[in-house]
Amino acid sequence: MPRRRCPALLVSAPASGQGKTTVTAALARHHASQGRAVQVFKTGPDFLDPMILERASGRPVYQLDLWMGGEAHCRRLLHEAAGAADLILIEGVMGLYDGTPSSADLARLFGIPVLAVIDAGAMAQTFGAVAYGLAHYSPPLPFHGVLANRVAGPGHAGLAKQGVPAGMRFLGGISRDAALELPDRHLGLVQAEEVADLEERLSAAASALAGTELRDVPPAIELTAPDADAHVLERPLAGVRIGVARDRAFSFIYPANLDVLRAMGAELTFFSPLAAKGLPPVDSLYLPGGYPELHLERLSANREFADALRRHVESGKPAYAECGGMLYLLESMTDKEGKRATLAGILPGRAIMHTRLQSLGYHTASLPGGKLRGHTFHHSTIETPLTPAALTERAQSSAAGEAIYRHGRLVATYFHGYFPSNPLAAAQLFTP
Repeated sequence: MPRRRCPALLVSAPASGQGKTTVTAALARHHASQGRAVQVFKTGPDFLDPMILERASGRPVYQLDLWMGGEAHCRRLLHEAAGAADLILIEGVMGLYDGTPSSADLARLFGIPVLAVIDAGAMAQTFGAVAYGLAHYSPPLPFHGVLANRVAGPGHAGLAKQGVPAGMRFLGGISRDAALELPDRHLGLVQAEEVADLEERLSAAASALAGTELRDVPPAIELTAPDADAHVLERPLAGVRIGVARDRAFSFIYPANLDVLRAMGAELTFFSPLAAKGLPPVDSLYLPGGYPELHLERLSANREFADALRRHVESGKPAYAECGGMLYLLESMTDKEGKRATLAGILPGRAIMHTRLQSLGYHTASLPGGKLRGHTFHHSTIETPLTPAALTERAQSSAAGEAIYRHGRLVATYFHGYFPSNPLAAAQLFTP
């Protein structure tokens, strides 16, 4: 198999909230500012962290997810990155060993060294025990070293270093500083374009690497191409014009999904349901998820766009709506403060936002074109008289999956599909 060499690190931690995204963004911004091409990947089904990491690196951030995409897909992404980038960074998901497959499984499969980021804010020498556990819980794991995050100062970093066993690299400490932290909300980090001082935060995070060994480029590793060139796609969407909603309310779109649609021949046009007064001339629609609940007043007021959307659906043209895209199609939504807003009214029913998470995990959707893998992550529920055409299957539970609703050629669901898992199944959603 063709082989390429490129420096690479997988940034992981004992748990969520340890600072993985901040450290990954700091590394990306530091090396990009040195003139290096940095390709960042995100493990796990996440839309928000990649927005921050894209701003830090200046390049689109792709998922590197063994469950959704499979080994051959991930191997191809890494091999392509090794041919175009000077450094590959991968931000893990949750803790190093969380999930099936986990970030550790990914690192072990591709031989990518792990950088463990540990919040040392409430510990001293015990830091070393946590670091040792991460490195040795399930050998053989390629381990680059450990970073102490949110230390009180050099003395605190020194205490953490004392606990690190001989033979393990202590790469330094980053002091606790509110200027480095990234703001969050109920689904995760705040979207990159909503953080007014994001550039200042990224620059501060990159500067915080001073005095650590992370400013150095890690050693290169060997990355091989997949055995078969399975990414060569048919072109069932040749000439099909797909309108894609994309703005602050509808922004949860995997770059790989758009790549797959284009590779199958689709022509993509982007529009904003917040601002547009009508639809562009398209054959099909893609309404992704996002934060419609944060923009209820503007969405409710834009009746011209809602009417254009209704005409598209009632004319029998294809449309695919995921999560927030589906919620917008309902008659109304009530937010967490109890405020109700009228929405598009194309589907009967209403959405209700909750303070607690309602669903999270990997799912498989059975569609007319085949099975598509993906995930769900939402704080809302819906009340509708519609009968689901099908239910997704949960990957790690026998509980009922998410409803898939059909209304003419409209398919609406909480499920977020990952199109590379089955491009032809995705194509059927948009084929006129």
